Amino acid sequence: MQSFELDKTDLSKLRKAIEGDDALLASTLAEYHASEIAILFDNLNSEDRQRIINLLEVEKASEVIAEMSEEAHPEELLIQLHPEKRTEIVEELDYDDATDIISQLDEDEQQEILEDLSADDAQSIRNLLSYHEETAGGLMNTQMITVNFNFTKKDAIDEIIRQSEEIEEFYTVFVVDNAGVFKGIVSLKDIIKAKGNVKITEMVKPDAVYVKTDTDQEEVAKLLSQYNLTSIPVVNDDLVLLGRVTFDDVIDVLEDENTEDILKISGVSEDEELAGNWVDAVKSRLPWLIINLGTAFLASAVVRYYEDTLAHLAILSAYMTIIAGMGGNAATQALAVTVRRISLFDLTDRQAYRTVLKEFTVGMINGAVTGLIVLIFAYFFDANLMLGLVIFMAMTGNLIIAGITGAGIPLLLKRIGIDPAIASSIIITTFTDVFGFLLLLGLASKLLL
Repeated sequence: MQSFELDKTDLSKLRKAIEGDDALLASTLAEYHASEIAILFDNLNSEDRQRIINLLEVEKASEVIAEMSEEAHPEELLIQLHPEKRTEIVEELDYDDATDIISQLDEDEQQEILEDLSADDAQSIRNLLSYHEETAGGLMNTQMITVNFNFTKKDAIDEIIRQSEEIEEFYTVFVVDNAGVFKGIVSLKDIIKAKGNVKITEMVKPDAVYVKTDTDQEEVAKLLSQYNLTSIPVVNDDLVLLGRVTFDDVIDVLEDENTEDILKISGVSEDEELAGNWVDAVKSRLPWLIINLGTAFLASAVVRYYEDTLAHLAILSAYMTIIAGMGGNAATQALAVTVRRISLFDLTDRQAYRTVLKEFTVGMINGAVTGLIVLIFAYFFDANLMLGLVIFMAMTGNLIIAGITGAGIPLLLKRIGIDPAIASSIIITTFTDVFGFLLLLGLASKLLL
């Protein structure tokens, strides 16, 4: 089965069905998976979305809403539905998905939805709403399979069958004591294969990885990836088992975190939605551009300082953009690799030092090679070997600076507690522009005049 890619054919088919009666629309929707309908929703208005959700069976409707992107605002669709239909959908959702959607609504709208739910469902969602959304508590689902560590194999199987009626999918069985304290995990396979009527205590793996409710979502994702887990238990400070975070939630987390880092590196606020309008984009980007404008004046000041040099050697202006552009690109490469390395690993001082040393070496070699190319060009095109030598030294020096700052600045920001993706790009651009012009014009004034 291939991944679904939105094209004009699907949109055209769906829009024709929307223009027809409910029978035609229902038969057309039956051709699509819930996740595919959620993608199609990005191109439909609010009225069409409501009509489709009302036509779908509750189970599929809940899947569609759960799969909708944040930019499509599933919470707005949910609150616009008839209370009875809305309640059925929320009760069908996993608690973590329901919480994620409801948390985006105003407090009075949240209360409106919760009042229509059963007492147990409402309380479970309220509990999850109390955790920060970017922590394990905010990600966890309280629906899970648990067995008492004193259970026999037969007791455990009976309990798993009973609990599984309320849970669609599970991969791990969590073991607790009489007080609900987490004792470890046991696989369903081990329970089934166990001989005789042994106790769970003989099969449990007590060294299982777990997280606290306030563990950051990135750390949760790292643990799931590092230990190849399908889910990870969430406990409180007393180690009482509260819920689980599954790998599908972590996939969404990694996507969100990667998007956030890419936007930050590019000087775009994480608050800007990818599908937002131009007003939001301007509000998000303009402050960073103004800051960047301020740093650009530093580079301009260097050029003004060497105004006499440029007046005598106007040819230098043609090479200034090359030096600055190459330095900026090299620094961005080093920055991207370093920020990614920081996001994946907790670097020791030795590893941080080796990272900067590596980028210094890469910058020196790349600077020398590209500088040599420009030297040859200047020699044949401008018939000036000394000019080529100045450009060679300036290029090599600037790419060394690019490597050091591209790796060193994010590591330094991380060390002092600042997100390295936020300010690194502006700082390193300033360094490469200022030092690029300073090296080129300073060397030219000494060696060519």
